[in-house]
Amino acid sequence: MAEIIYLGGNYMLENWIKPQIPEEEELDERLHAARSKLSVLQMQIKEHGLPVLVLFEGWGTAGKGSVLGKVIKNIDPRFFKVATMDEPTEEERRKPFLYRYFVKIPANGKLEFLDSGWMDEVVKDVLHDKIGEKEYKKKIESVKRFERQLTDNGYLVMKFFFQISRKEQKKRIEVLKENKDTRWRVSGDEDWQNKHYDKCMHVFDRYLNDTNSPADPWYIVDAKNRKWAELQVLETLVSGIETALKNSNLAVPLLQNVFPLEKIPKLSEISLDKELSEEEYKKELKNLQSKLSELHNRLYRRKIPVVIAYEGWDAAGKGGNIKRITGALDPRGFEVHPIASPLPNEKARHYLWRFWNRLPKTGHIAIFDRTWYGRVMVERLEGFCSENEWQRAYNEINEFEKELSDWGAVIIKFWVQIDKDTQLARFEERQNTPEKQWKITDEDWRNREKWDLYETAVNEMLKKTNTTYAPWHVLESNDKKYARIKALKIVIDAIEAALENKTDKK
Repeated sequence: MAEIIYLGGNYMLENWIKPQIPEEEELDERLHAARSKLSVLQMQIKEHGLPVLVLFEGWGTAGKGSVLGKVIKNIDPRFFKVATMDEPTEEERRKPFLYRYFVKIPANGKLEFLDSGWMDEVVKDVLHDKIGEKEYKKKIESVKRFERQLTDNGYLVMKFFFQISRKEQKKRIEVLKENKDTRWRVSGDEDWQNKHYDKCMHVFDRYLNDTNSPADPWYIVDAKNRKWAELQVLETLVSGIETALKNSNLAVPLLQNVFPLEKIPKLSEISLDKELSEEEYKKELKNLQSKLSELHNRLYRRKIPVVIAYEGWDAAGKGGNIKRITGALDPRGFEVHPIASPLPNEKARHYLWRFWNRLPKTGHIAIFDRTWYGRVMVERLEGFCSENEWQRAYNEINEFEKELSDWGAVIIKFWVQIDKDTQLARFEERQNTPEKQWKITDEDWRNREKWDLYETAVNEMLKKTNTTYAPWHVLESNDKKYARIKALKIVIDAIEAALENKTDKK
């Protein structure tokens, strides 16, 4: 395993100046004031719908748990959750690196405290030579995107690092070991850290420097004195919440796209006269489904995840298309997610949260009937989000799909295309056929009136998110049979390429 290189330089811990601890009387007065202030602010957090994510990182035995226990005493237990992030489970290891953290993000108006998190996971992998320089840099980019997406979408992210000296850590380890009731709290990690203190210091320092930003900076806590450590956390947390409440309505600058894009034609430039005879369709369908069935077994064995995303016009034939794909799959290895309007608990979080929660395990297939692209279509056109939010979403979606790609997922995105006359004919057929009337709603007719606006939004979506690692495929669906066969071929090609690529890498 390649070794992580510590470059030295103007890093945070290396140049940290320990703050002067106040006298006992002042310490007690400030603690009382900060505790009272946090107690008041929790109601403002609720009223303003501010989600707060607090991350406690630092040395073993530095007192993270002790301070956390004191901080939460000032908050109504209905408004917060605490999670201790241990080593990833086998189930979690079959999901993207940040999956288990993204699903923990709080709802609007709530606080989430993490006792260790993504920093701890990354630095442990570095210190124990599980990842090299290239993988470290990839994870750092993932972390920076994750934290920035949260802050851009109105989250307050507070990151604390509890700092103690080698001598102090060793003293605490010995005290804990002397008492049979606390001996269990000392794992091999604390002893290993103390023995390799300088190496750990270098890795911690580099990580802090690499992930420090104005929107979500690191706060180093002098953790030698526990009461003083509590005060530093409380005052910083109070200050951060007050600032976030004042700045809650500020727009976020748009980022320049940094991901490789490929050209894609506008919808109006795509010919829809392609069709298949019934005989050709049945023959190809049987052959392709048989081939896909075989590939599904290989996917499972090689632990490759697949994400298939469907968007398209109402009545374009998404459901029938999905049915022909799932008809070839082992039902134990796939799940179809029909995406409707977000539920209250989904609406109260980052808009990608409900999709992170639906990602497949490695070796499994997730099919989305409607997707995260609702942000730049229906939410954009119906005014469910601000212009700044949907404009920002193109980059956020590219980042989300890059995470999936880096994880090793096959990403297949379909836009199911029909013309306006074909949609009208299908609408009328549904309305006039009793067993199909459930498929047509007043909303479908309202959306049809906005056809031109939707077409403009779709063209922009295709143009700005047609990345090399997650390209769009347009399915010409005036003839549903043609679209179904084309989709099967694309899925098969993508899976075969992924299997071949994994073989080459091995």
